[in-house]
Amino acid sequence: MEAHIYKPTRTAMQSGQANTREWCLEFAQQAPRRVDSLMGWTSSSDTTQQLALHFDTKEAAIAYAEAHGLAYTVSEPESRAVRRRAYADNFRYDRVR
Repeated sequence: MEAHIYKPTRTAMQSGQANTREWCLEFAQQAPRRVDSLMGWTSSSDTTQQLALHFDTKEAAIAYAEAHGLAYTVSEPESRAVRRRAYADNFRYDRVR
C-alpha cells in the first residue's frame, strides 16, 4: 500500500490556524471507482480511502508507516510569509494606491 504524509492546509473559509498543526497519513487509491448504473453514484470497493490518521509529529507518522510496512511519500509544508499590518498603515503619506 502507498501512503501520503502531509500537513493539511487551512480551508478557504478558515482565517486561523486550527487543524493545521497535525500531520496526516492518507492511503492512495487501490481500486478504481465505478459508477452505479441505477443511481449514478460513484463508489469503490477500497475502504482505505475513507481512512485518515492524524499524528502530532512528522516523525510519528513516518514511524507508523515503517512499522506497518507501508511505502510512503512525505510532502513538506511551504512556509507562509506573515506581514505585520496596522490600521495606521492605511493613512501613511507614502502609501501606494
